[in-house]
Amino acid sequence: MTESTGLATASQSAIAAAAERLAAASASGVPCAPVRDLIGPDDLTAAYAVQAELTRRRLAAGARIVGRKIGLTSEAVQRQLGVDRPDLGVLFDDMAYADGDAIPAARVLQPRVEAEIAFVLRADLADGPLDAARVRDAIGYGVAALEICGSRIAGWDISFGDTVADNASSGAYVLGRERRTLEEFEPVDVVMSMRAGGEEVSTGTGAACLGDPIEAVVWLARTARDLGLPLRAGQVVLSGALGPMRPVAAGDTVTATLSGLGAVTARFTGGTS
Repeated sequence: MTESTGLATASQSAIAAAAERLAAASASGVPCAPVRDLIGPDDLTAAYAVQAELTRRRLAAGARIVGRKIGLTSEAVQRQLGVDRPDLGVLFDDMAYADGDAIPAARVLQPRVEAEIAFVLRADLADGPLDAARVRDAIGYGVAALEICGSRIAGWDISFGDTVADNASSGAYVLGRERRTLEEFEPVDVVMSMRAGGEEVSTGTGAACLGDPIEAVVWLARTARDLGLPLRAGQVVLSGALGPMRPVAAGDTVTATLSGLGAVTARFTGGTS
């Protein structure tokens, strides 16, 4: 990490203990206490070290990295969670669902859904200047997406350090069917409406995502490279919420409509598989 927090980085034993606490919550399905007692509430170096250890464990168990997510890009979501900065997490192959799929609600701990634009990269973002022009050129297409956020931490009682350590509160995601190049739509101009049970539960625009979803990906590309895992061609990027999150449970159906990108739907069912 190149960003300094001004705080002492937690010890390796504290980082390992935080990773073990979060891993145990994921394995048992029982949310745990926050990990800020171990690594501090806003020590980015320590928090990303915990995330890296959990990623290492997932890869050792056979998971594949298929992309990244940017979290906390919307002011509305930041207010919901009491934070003021974006973060990033890793997307694994078992997080992906297709439009309209049935998703077991228990698959994600304490699930909340948000609507966003996903991008699929056609080129690496690893070397040289990572500016908006470079990012736009690297994007193959965009699609409407739903992210099912989850927290291994009981009651979503999270500081910034907690959510970073917990893989940016990632859970699962759904990509829409319509693919559009940046010649066919402008991300900052997208208008979003998300409905659940026939009721509109969230609205927003591309401008709610760090001012422009492209700028969010610029931030991600630079930060991911700093962390030693640059973005690669073929990866999915969830660029961040366009409006507030909504809790969901078994029996809910959520549909988000994004202008220029169509709609995407997730159905939540009982059980875990």
